[in-house]
Amino acid sequence: MQIFDNGKIYDFMGKRWIFFALSFIMFFGSIALLTTRGLNYGIDFSGGTLIQIKYDKVAPLDEIRAKLATNETLKNANVTEFGSAEEITIRYAGSSDSLGNDPATTVSRILADTGKFEVRRVDIVGPKVGSELRQKGIMAVAVSLVLILIYIGFRFEWRFALAAIFSEIHDVVITLGAISLFMIDVNLDTLAAVLTVLGYSLNDTIIIFDRIREGIKEDHSIKLTEIINESVSLTLPRTIMTSVTTFLTVLVLFFFGGDMIHGFSIIMIVGIIIGTISSVFIAAPMLVWFKFNVERYRAHLAEKDRRKKEKEKIRAMYEKGTV
Repeated sequence: MQIFDNGKIYDFMGKRWIFFALSFIMFFGSIALLTTRGLNYGIDFSGGTLIQIKYDKVAPLDEIRAKLATNETLKNANVTEFGSAEEITIRYAGSSDSLGNDPATTVSRILADTGKFEVRRVDIVGPKVGSELRQKGIMAVAVSLVLILIYIGFRFEWRFALAAIFSEIHDVVITLGAISLFMIDVNLDTLAAVLTVLGYSLNDTIIIFDRIREGIKEDHSIKLTEIINESVSLTLPRTIMTSVTTFLTVLVLFFFGGDMIHGFSIIMIVGIIIGTISSVFIAAPMLVWFKFNVERYRAHLAEKDRRKKEKEKIRAMYEKGTV
């Protein structure tokens, strides 16, 4: 924290074109990935079956995969550890009909020679349910963006709202590009990670916007670039501390959390990095692009304060009985 706690003003606006160029490459590179490779929808969104099995020893993953490959339905099944080396999950795209009325019995028969185990859970998601979940997931992200637009437009000013939305779209697209690049299964956990990234990035952005608004009130400069540089510099210690501590926590999950949250951890790592960069170098500079006028906004804030004081004065007069 002491590295930044020296009152120094950094020229973020002078470096914004470098980060705009970097973001441009990542943004349209992500779109290219999503167009060509697409997303790998998991069981939650495409439909399928998950079987959880616990062995009385370390699960022989290679042998299990080899055994499952002998079955037409299970040859492309995804086998991963679940929490410990003794417990695994088997995911495949198919309903219970694909393996008869009881998929657990069929899988148990196929894996009978791999050791002693018990089937602990069988989850089946039909294609129709998966499609509905996918639509609702997309709707959740869209509704989040609309509510963000309304909230920031009400709290700040419409240019702030547009800057925040462009920043959030930037973060979502690049995060989805990372999901496509690393071929992470898109399921409810993935959706939760994307929404978490949205919230994290928005929190950073609002703190910087708050400081910019205070800077407009307190600073005598009429140059928006100078106010943004000062505001971002003053919030930099908090931004760095929050980002680093969160990043380290997610990094621990990535290395020690197991395969089941591996994809979630990757998304969060990418989201924290991109969200921090976009709050500083995308959201704030976009106010300049949108021709935000400092003097006009100061006049707006002064008028708002004047009306507030008048209301308080009238309220006080009513309470005293002088009106």
